[in-house]
Amino acid sequence: MFVAGHFFISIATVADIVLSAYTWILIISALISWVNPDPYNPVVKFLYLATEPVLRPIRRKIGTLGGIDISPVIVILLIRFVQSFVVASLKQFGARLLF
Repeated sequence: MFVAGHFFISIATVADIVLSAYTWILIISALISWVNPDPYNPVVKFLYLATEPVLRPIRRKIGTLGGIDISPVIVILLIRFVQSFVVASLKQFGARLLF
């Protein structure tokens, strides 16, 4: 069970890092949307391609709140929930397998 415990802890750690990085991508994308970025810039293209598939369904369901797009906030809250519930549970499960 020693190996399985470390496996679950590693999976949880990698998931936590990926979710944190995606949170920062969402924040940067939201900040860049406040200015009028060049749509042909490779960074802007990457941010759009990385965030739009996640944000678009939420925008369709919720819409805007007084002209303000709150979909990045909702996605960040969902990511925080996954980090605090799923990732923490995986780490705890892995720690229990170690002992």
